[in-house]
Amino acid sequence: MTDTVAKPSTRRGSKASTPSRVIPAAVRVRRGVATTAFHGVAIALAGIFLAPLLLALVNSFKSPEEANRQPPTFIPESFSLGNYEKLATFGEGLGVYLWNSVALSLVSVLGTVVITVLAGYGFARFNFPGKNILFVSTLAILMVPYATILLPLYLVMGWMGLQNSIFGLALVLIMFQLPFSIFLMRNSFESIPRELEEAALVDGAGPVKALRYISLPLVAPAVATVALFAFIASWNEFLAPLIFLNSGDQYTLPIMLVNIRSNAYGVVDYGAMQAGIVIAIVPTLIVYLLLQRYYVAGLTNGALRG
Repeated sequence: MTDTVAKPSTRRGSKASTPSRVIPAAVRVRRGVATTAFHGVAIALAGIFLAPLLLALVNSFKSPEEANRQPPTFIPESFSLGNYEKLATFGEGLGVYLWNSVALSLVSVLGTVVITVLAGYGFARFNFPGKNILFVSTLAILMVPYATILLPLYLVMGWMGLQNSIFGLALVLIMFQLPFSIFLMRNSFESIPRELEEAALVDGAGPVKALRYISLPLVAPAVATVALFAFIASWNEFLAPLIFLNSGDQYTLPIMLVNIRSNAYGVVDYGAMQAGIVIAIVPTLIVYLLLQRYYVAGLTNGALRG
């Protein structure tokens, strides 16, 4: 009687069983400790960054008397909109300051996106004399300290008749957004294969149509990143509006917050100031949440060249 040896099945679809790799207990413990420590540090840092914002939110809904009480209370004794009512009637009115900030941000974002998309496409796709020198000169703006050229720009704006105007201030903010944004857009366009645009040109499309229908949709994350940076920079800008604007009806939200802080006789109205901080945070938070899925992709495409 002969012993039969079982042969492995050779039928299609069958898989040979492979022994699973056993992770040693010490390795599992180290990984668990590292993961727990990482999440613990991340939660602690998030709490440190969020604590001032949450305190400002809570204090803004206290009554004006409680918000300015010393020592402060951490749990509101009553819910009140008195700080927001006081803020709405401060100076020229909250609506005026909000409108100025919105107009400044919209003009800055629109101007930055249009200029940097066209400039980035030109640097990425066309060769012309002095191309590299012009690109390096644009990046050199980053090497100049921001505050040192505000006074010369103030004189230039006066010569152009654009002092104390939202449009003139937007031009200044657009200029400071150009170096990084052009760099980002140029690298994003260079990561797109030229063959896609060449196929569109063969089909009869011109360079403008190729940019609009082929390249621009592919660099949408980079465009969203440029718009996000331009919006946050213009919405939070304080120094430039302080220098270029000199009338209350042209002031933006950050200038209003400083005026609240330096109230009559140096008395700080903490309740109204923290209500203004909450109002200033909400638009940037909404814009970031809407564009966050494009943010990392835009920075990655702009930093790497294919």
